Amino acid sequence: MAFFDELTRKAKDVAAVAADKAKDAAELTKISVAIAGEQKEIDKNYRTIGEWFVSEYEGEIPDAVRDLVEAVNASKAKIAELEASKPAKEEPVVEAAPAAKTCPICGAESDSKFCPQCGAPMGE
Repeated sequence: MAFFDELTRKAKDVAAVAADKAKDAAELTKISVAIAGEQKEIDKNYRTIGEWFVSEYEGEIPDAVRDLVEAVNASKAKIAELEASKPAKEEPVVEAAPAAKTCPICGAESDSKFCPQCGAPMGE
């Protein structure tokens, strides 16, 4: 019985170590996601600052960033050109619903082959 007790104890130890490692990995992933979210927020704020700066000082762009501003403007022009070259979307063709027919027996209207009221054939 000692063999099985020892085996059980070792299995529990291995399971505890695996659980701790999984917990550590989950915590590391959680921290990494939080860091990535904060980095995205920083990038968004830098982009906003840059857009404000360019619009505010349009004619007075310092030489240090002039090339970058020109590259952004060139990219915007290229995007506009690509957008203009997109093929026009075709509107989907909608088939008209068949006209409702009047039942020759009871006078009910329906677009089916048989009258929903009396069951008579609706005809052509």
